[in-house]
Amino acid sequence: MQVKSRVHSGVLYVLLCGELDEHSASYTRITLDEIFDKPKFSKIVIDLSELSFMDSTGIGVLIGRYKRMKDRRIPIYITNPSAHAEKIFKLTGLYDIMPKIV
Repeated sequence: MQVKSRVHSGVLYVLLCGELDEHSASYTRITLDEIFDKPKFSKIVIDLSELSFMDSTGIGVLIGRYKRMKDRRIPIYITNPSAHAEKIFKLTGLYDIMPKIV
């Protein structure tokens, strides 16, 4: 798992690459928390175009980051989900809290 990020015009863009599962969850959680703790953005866009797999542990990681950012009133959006991620987000209702954008 790789986590890449950049800030542009007050938006934090995060690219998740690889598999987000029980083996990579701890690393991903810690890395996202470090990135999210920098106060130079007003919203977050998570790009899933390079995420090849996500299981329930990965869902938990994303929900945990959503809760942290909700407390700071910083919305999280999802973009470019794979067919696999799209199915998970629709089935679990995650798009209700982290809307999909184009």
